[in-house]
Amino acid sequence: MSYLLVPSTFMQNGAGPAFLADCPTRLAVEIISDKWAVLVLFGLSHQPRRHGELVDLIGGISRKVLTQTLRRLQQYGLVERRAEAPRRVEYSLTDLGRTLVEPIEVLTNWARDYGGAIVDFQEAAEAAAPARARAAG
Repeated sequence: MSYLLVPSTFMQNGAGPAFLADCPTRLAVEIISDKWAVLVLFGLSHQPRRHGELVDLIGGISRKVLTQTLRRLQQYGLVERRAEAPRRVEYSLTDLGRTLVEPIEVLTNWARDYGGAIVDFQEAAEAAAPARARAAG
């Protein structure tokens, strides 16, 4: 089913085609919502890198999870693996993968500009939670 061929009643409900299982928007969100995918893609945005270099560049990622993430990004056609020798493997962005660099930079800029406001909101909500619990109890 094409996501463009949506019954008019579905569109009138305000849901829109982005909620359909085979929608490209849903696929894009699935890709970038992976905890490590955006960091891996950004890590490869300037040059090809070896597995160990990516581990060092991306703090907190295990070698196993990096391998899983790289394989998933390869399956999407965003990353390619190049073995130059038995123990010399590099990963790089494909042409398709490079199309995500600009959106990732926009998201990074947004996080830098507004991340503090989100943390402030979370801290205020956390501080207010005990008062709300006392009022409700």
